[in-house]
Amino acid sequence: MVLPGSPRLPYDRLPAGLRTAVDAALGSPVVAVSPRTGGFSPGPATVVTCADGSRAFVKAVGTPLNPDTPDLLRSEAQISAALPAGLPVPRLRAHLEVRDGDDEWVALLFDVIEGANPELPWTAGTATRVLAGVAAFGVAATPCPAPGLPSLIDRMTRELTAWPLLHAAPPADLDPWETERLAELATLPDRLASRGALTGDSLVHLDLRADNLLLTPAGEVVLLDWAWAARGPAWVDPVLLALDMAVHGGLDPAALLAGVPAVTAADPADVTDLLLVLVGMWAVTMRRPAPPGLPTLRAFQRRFHDVALAWVVQRTAAGLA
Repeated sequence: MVLPGSPRLPYDRLPAGLRTAVDAALGSPVVAVSPRTGGFSPGPATVVTCADGSRAFVKAVGTPLNPDTPDLLRSEAQISAALPAGLPVPRLRAHLEVRDGDDEWVALLFDVIEGANPELPWTAGTATRVLAGVAAFGVAATPCPAPGLPSLIDRMTRELTAWPLLHAAPPADLDPWETERLAELATLPDRLASRGALTGDSLVHLDLRADNLLLTPAGEVVLLDWAWAARGPAWVDPVLLALDMAVHGGLDPAALLAGVPAVTAADPADVTDLLLVLVGMWAVTMRRPAPPGLPTLRAFQRRFHDVALAWVVQRTAAGLA
């Protein structure tokens, strides 16, 4: 199983002005590239080697590929620059912006970290190892060491509108479990607000999947791609990662999380409600046309919707709501 993602533009097809800016930032011209796969950006993600033998990881995107992705890289640059040394995250070396006519191009340059994405499908052994690393990260990143991050609720403002939208205009092919509970699901934002759910003071990645992780030869788990980070409960990232393990490995997320202290200590209703927020988000987005440059995204979202919904149904039947 290959890492899920969208086709990426080759590095040599970036505008010449942006490649020149990368050479200047690195202090030596790029002479070789080693592309990386996975992830939902249409731009290149590659390890470059310079004439002087130095290396860097470069990711870039422009408005001709997708009009929204440049802002994600800008967000990632801002957050990455605020992450303290000592956390297992890549160091940001440069944030570059170039205009090419009416087009905007953004590139981020990071230190190269020796390692590889977890192989898919997930196995129980790799899943347990990675979840332990993510749980340890949550402990090290509490209290949140990056100033100025939005709260989890603020970061998910748009996602929280999904169930009210679906209640107002239900799709004909909505899952029967969702259809029967639409009125109740539409109150989810108010329910979360009334009990102060999903609050916390940990650094939350909020987008953990196999393609956003590296396993180093020394056994360290490194977290990549920080565009969506927020302040929230430490249990959020293990739950989201367990969902990826269920989608791309058929593993039981509840069994995986039984050994993660932050999750076992969480309010079960909060965990279920976070999953419901995501189910609603995917129920909306997976029915939309594919965004420019991201032809595989909607099928990916549908898979996550279906697995997350099955997990919610299981948790609800068990009284964990």
